Amino acid sequence: MRENGTDLLKALATAGLVLAAAVAHAQAAHAQGDGSKVAAVYKLRMAGLELATFHFGSAVTGGVYTLNGHGALSWGFGLFKYNGNFTSSGRIVGEAIQPAAYAYDWKVNKKAGAVRIAYTGAAVKSVALTPPHTPSPDAVPLKPEHLRSVFDPLTALIVLSRRGAGEPCDRRIAVFEGKQRFDIAFSPLRTERVQEAKPTGHPVTAYVCRVKYTPVAGHKLNRETQAAVKAEGIEVALRAVPSAGVLVPYRVLLPTPLGNAVLTAQKVDITLPGNRVIALTH
Repeated sequence: MRENGTDLLKALATAGLVLAAAVAHAQAAHAQGDGSKVAAVYKLRMAGLELATFHFGSAVTGGVYTLNGHGALSWGFGLFKYNGNFTSSGRIVGEAIQPAAYAYDWKVNKKAGAVRIAYTGAAVKSVALTPPHTPSPDAVPLKPEHLRSVFDPLTALIVLSRRGAGEPCDRRIAVFEGKQRFDIAFSPLRTERVQEAKPTGHPVTAYVCRVKYTPVAGHKLNRETQAAVKAEGIEVALRAVPSAGVLVPYRVLLPTPLGNAVLTAQKVDITLPGNRVIALTH
């Protein structure tokens, strides 16, 4: 039970870091180009309890995007504790996003780990994991072709946040997180009204996407993988901000055995070139 709780805590906290970071990362990359900055605060709640706060900052300079952030989570009167830090960087070339480096450091109670991924062009160049990871003989083998034209978890969400002419929720994204290569598919579910803390003058329609996970390589063909593939009820709500040219991941819902975990954007400040600020509060 303790191990299952630790795994659930790490999964929730990791989801919080990755999904909330999408806002800072994506908006810095697409909000009108060089000179843009983003500061964002997200809250993670489950069963009516506030579990974690995530803080993020990002910027674009000379076509290079950078992101840094921190998240801390405490659960069960301190029985489970999590801390996570990450950085990500890459280049913006026209409409293309080219990741260069991804780093993620985490600690759950006394357990700690780290992920480092480096890219060359559109392919993974190197991966370093702490503690070292030896693929299980039961895992689907990772091949070189699995590591081409893939995104790290943060850069993957830049793709999700890009505002195109089509349906916001109609897309499929290839992801590599250091051990596994998988696809995340988004499909339209509904629209809903964004609840603002105070009116901002920006559109308040959110596009709610259904989220499905499809493993490709590096995973085991076990009960946990089958459950993840069959999982229903995972949602991402995207809020359009036309003046910045992005879709903000406004809310993420993740069903768990203990109830729904909900990650919500509390505050997002986007500073555009010329020091024009877009402030979103929820």
